[in-house]
Amino acid sequence: MNFTPTVIELILHSLVGVALLGAITHQLVSIYRKPRPRGPGFYDRYTGVNQQVFVVAVVALFAVEVLLGGIVYPAYRIDVRIPFEEMALFSAVGSFESKEHFAGIGFALLPLYYWLWRPENADSHRRDRIGITSVLAFIVWWDFLIGHILNNIRGLS
Repeated sequence: MNFTPTVIELILHSLVGVALLGAITHQLVSIYRKPRPRGPGFYDRYTGVNQQVFVVAVVALFAVEVLLGGIVYPAYRIDVRIPFEEMALFSAVGSFESKEHFAGIGFALLPLYYWLWRPENADSHRRDRIGITSVLAFIVWWDFLIGHILNNIRGLS
């Protein structure tokens, strides 16, 4: 395999995406956990974390992910989108368009997400934190799955 700068950037984009996926999912599962004593099991250890530890990681990883996506994007437009359109794979093209839009919405929500997770807002904005974290988790999962599926389709074509 020829490791061109675009391939390396795509691999970095994927690795950051996996790290972001893990961080936001860990935080989301933890925030939905019912308060109870922490037991020795995997679920209790997985959900019994300090949720605020993930805030800076999620913001930084999301920002890096969008930046790397912006770097990879021109190559996608030329190398992948055009062949998809020529093969009449318009659902794949539309899926990527939704991926772009969701990423932009998620990026715009990051300041609100960060503000809601500040310690001084902890008591008064619990439902809002659950909502914004759920929306960001949906966006991250959607973008990851669509990107993975499109990359697989591109490999098959």
